[in-house]
Amino acid sequence: MTLTGSVSPTTPTPAPVRIDVAEARRRTAEVVRGWEQRLLAVSHEIHAHPEVAFAEHRAAGLLADALRDAGFDVTVGAFGLDTAIDATAGSGEFVVAVCAEYDALPGLGHACGHNIIAAAGLGAAVALASVADEAGLTVRLLGTPAEEHGGGKVHMLEAGAWEDATISLMVHGAPGVDVRCDEFTTQAVDRFEVVYTGRAAHAAAAPQAGINALDAATIALASIGLLRQQLPGTVRTAAVVTSGGEVTNIIPARVVLQAEVRSFDLDELRDAKRRVLACFEAGAIASGCTWEQRRTEPRYDPLRQEPVLAEAWNAALADLGRPTVSLGGAAGGSTDMGNVSQVVPSIHPGIAVRGSTAAPHTVGFAADAASPAADAAVLDAATGLAWAACAAALSPETRADLLARQAARPAGATTTPQGRE
Repeated sequence: MTLTGSVSPTTPTPAPVRIDVAEARRRTAEVVRGWEQRLLAVSHEIHAHPEVAFAEHRAAGLLADALRDAGFDVTVGAFGLDTAIDATAGSGEFVVAVCAEYDALPGLGHACGHNIIAAAGLGAAVALASVADEAGLTVRLLGTPAEEHGGGKVHMLEAGAWEDATISLMVHGAPGVDVRCDEFTTQAVDRFEVVYTGRAAHAAAAPQAGINALDAATIALASIGLLRQQLPGTVRTAAVVTSGGEVTNIIPARVVLQAEVRSFDLDELRDAKRRVLACFEAGAIASGCTWEQRRTEPRYDPLRQEPVLAEAWNAALADLGRPTVSLGGAAGGSTDMGNVSQVVPSIHPGIAVRGSTAAPHTVGFAADAASPAADAAVLDAATGLAWAACAAALSPETRADLLARQAARPAGATTTPQGRE
């Protein structure tokens, strides 16, 4: 995949702010209400036609058409990714990058509710565009493919998608209740493939002539299972065999596993991965196989919520009749938005699909992601994101601080290879 930048043709320029927060909130909420049917139609259409990583052509087209109708300058196939979107409205110095995800899970469809993310991001971007000139904003909708697997945002970061961003925002559907944004965090995850190579032989006539690659995998998986009790409680590791032999009467000569290690702390993750790789090496030594491992996608970094934006989101949800609650502890899961948040002030809160008790990545949550409660989440999330961005951009002190931080960011800081070491 060739990664060529698609740099926005608009150069943000300073302009006087001619609108206050109250008026911006009123107008952006009005726009979301006016777009209600279109937003929900986009959500339901994406949900009904799930597309997996890097193949989200229908979803990207739906969003692009809606953005063009809203007056955005739209590129599909941006930053070297066929299903990435770069859409821009306004020309102000304060650049708000709103993210939209739309990839589905293989076999489960939108069991992570990315249809909600896409529609809410679209609504927030269109709402912010309506006040962009008076608020001194450039509004960018970045359609980011392959979040579940593939690291679309990491590829886009390296190609310059956030180089001119002052802040970046997105929202994720979730079951249960609305959790405080500052407490909604995610783990780093490092995903890799392990291949064992042995020697095939007839399993009945000459098993002694074989070197069993499946034995290597069995030893490794058992070792990882034993290792878990010595790993910190904040570490998660998992592995699956994706190719483990064909028939019972041939000693498997080649076995392939997909594995991952997660942690909220990068140093802890690196140490855990070192120990997990030692388990895979043990399988090779014990069985007599050779082995190799390679990273299959960029590492996802931990999520860093920008405090001022997180508080603005919490306040916005409270005003929308969704007071946030404290759960008193970190959640699991990982996102490539973590990589964005490490270099650009960002938020990635959750929005509750009220009444849903199904966990994400299940058939139950896939059904709930197209329910009336999910529709309400789309509209409230779109409004909440727009209000959080307005609160930051229209508070003189916050605006000055965020612009100063952007100006101090070294050129190319966002394009440094992410999660590759």
